[in-house]
Amino acid sequence: MSTSPAVAPLDVKKHLTSSILLWVRTDQPRQTGMDHWKGPHSGIISATPGLEEYRQIHLAEHNPGRWPTTDGVQTAIPADRKIDGVAEVTFQSALAPLKGRKQTKLAYADEINVFRRTLLYAGPPNSSRWYDVAGPGQTVGARTLVYLRRRDGVGAGDFRKFVNEQLAPALAGTGVLKELRTQTFLPWPEKLWDTPNVAHDNPHDQHFHASLILGFTDTEARNAFFTGQVIQDLSNRLAPQVSAIHAYDVTAALTYVKNGGILPHYEE
Repeated sequence: MSTSPAVAPLDVKKHLTSSILLWVRTDQPRQTGMDHWKGPHSGIISATPGLEEYRQIHLAEHNPGRWPTTDGVQTAIPADRKIDGVAEVTFQSALAPLKGRKQTKLAYADEINVFRRTLLYAGPPNSSRWYDVAGPGQTVGARTLVYLRRRDGVGAGDFRKFVNEQLAPALAGTGVLKELRTQTFLPWPEKLWDTPNVAHDNPHDQHFHASLILGFTDTEARNAFFTGQVIQDLSNRLAPQVSAIHAYDVTAALTYVKNGGILPHYEE
C-alpha cells in the first residue's frame, strides 16, 4: 500500500506579541505624525524593560486594499478605518509587560502629540508565530500586512486552529515568502486600553481576530503573488472563515529593539 510523503514540519518560533493599531492626527500633515512616531516616540518605547523586539510597521498612505475581490468578504478597506501604522511589541516573557509601566506611562502621555486613535490587539503567550521561510542570505524587499475578521458563526478556537494549522502552512508552502508572521488575538480589551486624550472607538463589527505579515523579495514578487492563482486558492480557503480581509502595503518595517537589545540605529 502506498503512502503519501511526509511533510516536513514548519520551523516556527512562538512569542507573546501585542500590536497597537495607529491612526495619526489629521490636524497636521500626515508625515509630521509619522516622523514623530519614527523619532521621539520610538525612543520612549525602545527604553521599555522586558522587550524582545520592537518594530514599527509603516503603512502606505494610499491603501484601498491589496487583497483581490472575494465573494462575501470585505476586501476594500473603508477610508474611515484605514490604519496608518502598527507598533509590533514582542515581550521576553509573560511577566515582562509588568516591568514597563514607567515607560508605558510616558508613551501614553506622548500619544496625543501624534495619534488620534489607538487600538491594542494581543493574544496569550505563544499566539504570535514567526515562521522560518527565508533561505540563507535572503532579504525582504516588500511586505503586506493583512488583518482578518472572523465570520459570524465560526468559533474562536476553530478559527485559531485554522490560522495555525491550515492558513500558515498554505502560505509557507507557496515558496515565495521571505517573511511570515501570524498573530491570533484575544477579544479586544476595551476596558484595559483606555489611554488618555486619544480615541479608542472600535465597534464590535469592526474587530479583527488575526493578522499576517507577508514578506517578499521585492515589489514585483508581491504584485505577482496578489495577481496570480495562488491568491485565488487562498481566498477560497479563507472565504468560509472570514468576513473581511484588509491587506495593506507596507512602506517600512523599522526594528528598534532586537533580541532584547536596543539597536543604535533602527534596522529596515
